[in-house]
Amino acid sequence: MKLIIMILDDRDAEIVSHALTEKDFKVTHVASTGGFMRHGRCTFLIGVEDEQVDDVMVLMRETVPPPEHHRGPRALAFVLNVDQYEQL
Repeated sequence: MKLIIMILDDRDAEIVSHALTEKDFKVTHVASTGGFMRHGRCTFLIGVEDEQVDDVMVLMRETVPPPEHHRGPRALAFVLNVDQYEQL
């Protein structure tokens, strides 16, 4: 299992969230700010099986608009291994 942490520009959060949930991915949306990508960002937490990572990344590339030169990247994604997962 993997955890994808996706940091997005606030302007893109709604369309990306809709695209992910439309494909039955479960997304937790957390408002966030900080020095990594500056203000106006949100963070998505997406838990997926190993074989679904590429599907999420392709969907992200298709959905997120290209970066604007003066604002930096529109999104960043980190893929982490999940050693244990429990639903309580």
